[in-house]
Amino acid sequence: HHHTINTSNVPQTSPPPKMKFLATFFLLASSTSAFAPRSGNSLPKTVLNLAEGEVAPDFSLVDQKGNTVSRSSIKKPLVVYFYPADGTPGCTVQAQTFNDEVKAIRSKFGADVVGISGQGAESKQKFAEELGLDFSILADEGDKVRKEFGVPRAAFGLFPGRVTYVLDKEGVCKKVYDEIGDAASHVEVAKEALAELKPANPLASIFG
Repeated sequence: HHHTINTSNVPQTSPPPKMKFLATFFLLASSTSAFAPRSGNSLPKTVLNLAEGEVAPDFSLVDQKGNTVSRSSIKKPLVVYFYPADGTPGCTVQAQTFNDEVKAIRSKFGADVVGISGQGAESKQKFAEELGLDFSILADEGDKVRKEFGVPRAAFGLFPGRVTYVLDKEGVCKKVYDEIGDAASHVEVAKEALAELKPANPLASIFG
């Protein structure tokens, strides 16, 4: 018997139930890790995280052309991808890959794409012009929308995460993909998720 644990005047029978409770607690704690994202970090995720099956928060942000883009006014499936910063190598690859596929995403799935990061509209304009982007990248200054989505941070909390959310036309989240390393893979995952949504145009499924 570990009398050292027993600091209060509780009868001697108290340690066994306490140990039993701890054992149950550790069992529960270890089983929840099975549901953790596949990323290498095991940081606790906040309850804010937008999960599959939940409606995404609405947002209105300014894009590289100075237009305000609101989620609720886009009445079609939407790929919302959060990326760490304009102009960095991984973000450039990711933006180019989405740009290569954006026409197909629009024509085949009746969907659209927006990228979101914390730098301002001027930075967005420069980045979009350099890459010739054909979709909106939105300035989320102060990371307000990133916080509303509860986007997990990467590299043990050191960097803003690279996370893609695929929403249906009602704004319900159908897919969350969290992968900081392979920026180009986000586009393939987004397309797979869009393919699982019912095509807005019945002909799209025939000619797709």
